[in-house]
Amino acid sequence: MENSSSQAAAGKRLTPSAIAAYLDQYVVGQDEAKKKLAVAVYSHYRKLGKRRPDEVAVSKSNILLIGPTGTGKTLMCETLSHFLRVPFVTANATSLAQSKYVNEEIEALLLRLLEKAQGDLALAQSGIVFIDEVDKLKSGGSEQHGSSGESVQHALLKIMEGASVRLGATRSIDTTDILFICAGAFVGLESIAASSHAYGFIATSEADDEEILDRLNSRVKPTDLFKFGLIPEFTGRLPIIASLDNLSRELLVKIMVEPRNSIYNQFREILKDEGVELVIEEAAFRQIAEMAYEYKVGARSVRGIFEEMLVPVLFAIPDRPEVRKVVFKSLFEEPVLITAA
Repeated sequence: MENSSSQAAAGKRLTPSAIAAYLDQYVVGQDEAKKKLAVAVYSHYRKLGKRRPDEVAVSKSNILLIGPTGTGKTLMCETLSHFLRVPFVTANATSLAQSKYVNEEIEALLLRLLEKAQGDLALAQSGIVFIDEVDKLKSGGSEQHGSSGESVQHALLKIMEGASVRLGATRSIDTTDILFICAGAFVGLESIAASSHAYGFIATSEADDEEILDRLNSRVKPTDLFKFGLIPEFTGRLPIIASLDNLSRELLVKIMVEPRNSIYNQFREILKDEGVELVIEEAAFRQIAEMAYEYKVGARSVRGIFEEMLVPVLFAIPDRPEVRKVVFKSLFEEPVLITAA
């Protein structure tokens, strides 16, 4: 990679395995989605680095992430941008659909990307735009005082494919090399996919690799997205589709503990600054995970429960210099405060 995308990954070997390994440090689980995302990103930025006038033009492969709320879609993409050292901005498709002036909102989004690149146009043009809740843009649906979901899909087509967009009176940004990652929960898509599950035209025999056939049959197909309500042109701009799974109780526990910037590590650092060691025993983590699992919004509820548990301690500790250690044995018991001898 010899342009701004090489600078973006400076000091790192940009391979799918390296990308996935970096994601593993911050995002728990979702191994198949990470693998697909890593390969797609590797291919995208390799194309930028090897582009020559005499080469066959390679179409851009934008990405669609499908998964329940709180499963790590946004976190995965933001972490990816940190690895690549490219600017990253997010937008909410629902907000776009509620706006009367969709094109102006899109221009504002690209302007934010340029601002994230600190005015470096070349860097902005190799950045990542993440658009969440695209499943809310079903054709036929409409927002009062705003645009229909289908009209927003049409408005996004041009920039996702690649276009020069004016930003104010003097500047323009070329979206050809900007990677667009869309995401949504797509509630109800499973039942649509189930009705078109089998590849009936594939003959099977004992020699066939069942794992390959299962993977082909389980993947979300463009026709499933058409039936859901995305227009074919919009779906065609998202050739890479990765699905994320619901988080189990075990994964919710791991999310609190294992990532480099896990919530447990964050609060251990906060209390360490006060000269206090924070210890949370496994039972408390499991109770938090159980409660978060029942809320059915994935990892989003974990932080709220975790912080609520710590509020009394964080309130009192700065005024208790004699406390040296805090131990939580259960979510439903007062913590043990250990003072200096």
